[in-house]
Amino acid sequence: MRCDVLIVGGGPAGSSCALALRRAGIDAVVLDRRAFPRDKTCAGWVTPQVAESLALDLADYARGRVLQPIYGFATRRIGGPEARVRERAIVSYGIRRFEFDAYLLGRAGAKLRLGEPVRAVERRGARWVVNGEIEADVLVGAGGHFCPVARRLAPPGPAPEPAVVAQELEFELTDAQASACPVDPEVPELYFTEDLRGYGWLFRKGRWLNVGLGRQDREHLGRHVEAFLRFLARGGRLPFALPEGLHGHAYLLHGQAPRPLAPAPGALLVGDAAGLAYPRSGEGIRPAVESGLLAAASIRRAGGAAPELGAAYARAVEARLGPRRARARHGLTDLLPAGATRALAGRLLGARWFARRVVVARWFTHRHTPALAPAG
Repeated sequence: MRCDVLIVGGGPAGSSCALALRRAGIDAVVLDRRAFPRDKTCAGWVTPQVAESLALDLADYARGRVLQPIYGFATRRIGGPEARVRERAIVSYGIRRFEFDAYLLGRAGAKLRLGEPVRAVERRGARWVVNGEIEADVLVGAGGHFCPVARRLAPPGPAPEPAVVAQELEFELTDAQASACPVDPEVPELYFTEDLRGYGWLFRKGRWLNVGLGRQDREHLGRHVEAFLRFLARGGRLPFALPEGLHGHAYLLHGQAPRPLAPAPGALLVGDAAGLAYPRSGEGIRPAVESGLLAAASIRRAGGAAPELGAAYARAVEARLGPRRARARHGLTDLLPAGATRALAGRLLGARWFARRVVVARWFTHRHTPALAPAG
């Protein structure tokens, strides 16, 4: 099988890239080890800019799928005062990745090879060959944090990657749980940890509830998660037992990720495969979508696997998301004046002006950054 571009991974990064390539008349194939729809560990929110960049018909999407309008966030440091911010306009949408990813992939219109893991990646002359049979001029790694393309072309060094680790559970509420759940679906709740190295969340999306916690270090994640769940239960925010344990996942923040954006000639990494999550919120969907669109635009402009493809794509990503700086720090305390304390940080997180202007507007919705131009 021959194609212009082989995309390994059918999530938002891969499907966005495939959509833009199809609209540019470039033959693309999407390969994924999973069949779709499939579960994906994620808090599950997307900003209006994502819908704009993909030219999504939200009315069509909402037919038979969860699309929860979000008008604000409630923020606090665990144990501190709460700041509840609600805007007049929608600032985000709650979605289920089970539905969202399948919708985007089907809409992309690419040739699909699903349920097929990557067994081999090799270079034959000027082309890439995957699994001994799929040949492509350009190879795009879009397989998430553990992307097989990234692992083969940019294997990690002896030091562990500075990954954010998280545990999360999304489940459908029973009638009794739905009646007892105090969470406002239009105002998700964010709980920053006492050491400011992460945050927990409680998102309600109609009949679905998503609870989780992520941290910038791997140590004692389970202990932090258990303490967070106890805190929610004591405060009445989670007044019933969870149906199962939380599920783990990991990702890299843009600015900390050591992975190259173009690991080899004619090969690009997009989304979590490249480590592009926003540093303050950890959001990965918008950077995934935008990097997929930028990869497609770079391929189109370069005319395929031209020598300048990798450098052009890297410049485009850094122009959009900022420079990649190894071991950059992105904790809340980095934003505070010298000598500021954690106590001050806790007070800021409980202040409505800070929640509205910084946490909501800049960290979690990026309203100051216009949407990338729609694909095609």
